[in-house]
Order: sequence, then C-alpha cells, then structure tokens
Amino acid sequence: MRNASVVTEFILLGIPHTEDLETVLFVLFLTFYVFTLVGNLLILLAIASSARLHTPMYFFLCELSVCDIFFPSVSSPKMLFYLSGYSRAISYAGCVSQLFFYHFLGGTECFLYTVMAYDRFVAICHPLRYQVIMSPRVCAILASGTSFFGCVHATLLSTLTFQLPYCGPNEVDYFFCDIPVMLKLACADTAALEMVGFISVGLMPLSCFLLILASYSRIVYSILQIRSAEGQRHAFSTCSAHLTAILLFYMPVIFIYLRPTPSPWLDATVQVLNNLVTPMLNPLIYSLRNKEVKSSLRKVLHQLGFLPEHL
Repeated sequence: MRNASVVTEFILLGIPHTEDLETVLFVLFLTFYVFTLVGNLLILLAIASSARLHTPMYFFLCELSVCDIFFPSVSSPKMLFYLSGYSRAISYAGCVSQLFFYHFLGGTECFLYTVMAYDRFVAICHPLRYQVIMSPRVCAILASGTSFFGCVHATLLSTLTFQLPYCGPNEVDYFFCDIPVMLKLACADTAALEMVGFISVGLMPLSCFLLILASYSRIVYSILQIRSAEGQRHAFSTCSAHLTAILLFYMPVIFIYLRPTPSPWLDATVQVLNNLVTPMLNPLIYSLRNKEVKSSLRKVLHQLGFLPEHL
C-alpha cells in the first residue's frame, strides 16, 4: 500500500481559522478529553462493582464506554501534541491508523446502538422471554458482531482510501486524517471512491438508524398499551437515555458525511463535538437518568474518597 506513494508523512493543519488560539484550544480540548476518560472509566467501575447491573443492558453500556474511551483517543493526543507547540507531522502509517481506528470505533458504536435498541425492544415487548432471548451467549455474539462488522467497515474504507497514490501535496487541511480531506490530496481520479465512501459511510449508518427506528416504533406501541401512567413513565425513562445518545451520535454523522456542500471550518467544529463532547456526555446521560447507575457510582466515589460518607 505504501509503496504506491512517494509521500512519507502528512502535515495536519488543524482546525481552519483558529490561528493564535492554540493555547485556548489546548486547555479546552484537554479538559474535554480528561472528563471523557474519567467519566467513562467511572461508568465501567460502577457497573463492574454492582451485581445488580450485571444485565445485558449494562453489558452493552460497558462496551459503549470502552468505545467512548478509545474513540477520542484516535485523534485527540496528536491534536493536543501539536496545539502545545510540537510538530504537526504525522507519518503515513500514523495517518492510515487514524483513519482505520476512527471508522472502526465509529462503525462499532453505530452497530452497538442498534443492538442496544434491540435489547430495549426485547425487554419491553417480550419481558417474559427477555432472559432467554438475551442470554449471555447471545449478548457475547452480538457484542463481538459489532466489533467484527466495525472492523470490516473500517478495513474497506481505509484500503480504498490508501490504495490511491499520494505523490504531491501532503498538507491535510484538518485536525486528523479522514476520508474527505485525504481524497483531496490523492494524485488520481477519486470519483468512484467518493461514491463507495458515500455509500459505506452513509448507507451503513442509515441502515442501522432504520433498524433502530423500527425497534422504537414497536417499543412506543407497546408502551402505549400499558394502562398505568407509572408503568408508561418507567418504560419511557429506560429508553430516553438511549434515544438521547443516538441523536447525539447520528446528527454529526449526517451533518459531516451526507451534506452535498462541505464547509471545512463547520465540519471541523462538528467533528470536534463528535470526537470529544459526545463521548464525554454519554456517561452523564446514562447515569443521570438511571437510579441504579447513580447509586453504584456514588458507592464507587465513596470508595475512591471523592465523596464524603454522608452524601
């Protein structure tokens, strides 16, 4: 793959129109990154330390937290490195790795949200058969499947992108290596690849979103059949966090990859929100809306000494 190119490294130009803001951006992004790592690690500890949370829903939430730890780690360390005044250069192999792991983790999360919607569908529409349908073996297969198909998705995109020759400009007008900006630097016709990328990046999330929509259509119908207002409220509350996380995940994807006319500055701003802010908010979304997670999280914070015993 690399032999077809005379380019040995790329230069990341960063977020457009943010000159002389490096220090401010460094502090802001470092804060987001640290909160993302700490928040998701606490969710993992809270679920692991409570036997009540050892259920399929929280098993998938653990996988989501793992993805949210690694997803911002694809681009953030390098971005923080050059914002602090160090080299903006990234090796050819480093650029390939960034693109692969970005779409691997993004694809895995996309499939994972679909699996989580299916889990809620089974829990609410078939509660008596839930333990049988969502057995530990089935959960393990579904969790492995999200990573497998995420890997296939990323391998396809990265192979197609870097089979192109890169023989001239090497300045990436972005803060990490992604498909749209890399295609601009290729020394070949990219029309076919742009169509494949559009189908892969657009069709895959769209298919998952339609499956999620189908699951929640059945869920809403089942909830409306519940006669007690308290029962309806409880059922809706178990789904609201997942729906909020889905919206935060899909809106940037649609905005960045499916718009006909790209805007580098706007795309970079939305991508930063997608890379740093959404993974940081997910622990808050799932913990604030869930009494069991809050209770377990409080115990973990007591044990770590971050909360006094009377709180």
